[in-house]
Amino acid sequence: MNNKEKINTELKDFCENIENLFQGNAQNKDLLFKKILSGFSPEFKMINGDGNTITFAMFSDWLPSVFGKFPDRKVQIENIEIHQTEHHGLATYIEIQTTEGIANQRTGSAVFLCNEEKALWYHLVESWI
Repeated sequence: MNNKEKINTELKDFCENIENLFQGNAQNKDLLFKKILSGFSPEFKMINGDGNTITFAMFSDWLPSVFGKFPDRKVQIENIEIHQTEHHGLATYIEIQTTEGIANQRTGSAVFLCNEEKALWYHLVESWI
């Protein structure tokens, strides 16, 4: 699998897993947390749509707080564009989260570090649409 395919797989897996987390759809929530976090570099940082910086530790602490909190939330990703090099890649996309018929959209620009096995989230910048 090339880096572009690894990044695309990670994006789609993350959307599926975070939707399951929000909905509480997991027999073993600790396994789901580990599955989500295994896609992130320990040096991960993001700037969310409100302009706040979130570290990997903050993200890790936040995950359990939203397990099952949004039972009908859907998470979609579209307009994915990926540029790759030998060791990393940049993905831009639109993420849509729909809860009780209300859709929130954001653009995302993410840098991924790629190894032989997978792509790891390294840095993410989100902006509300």
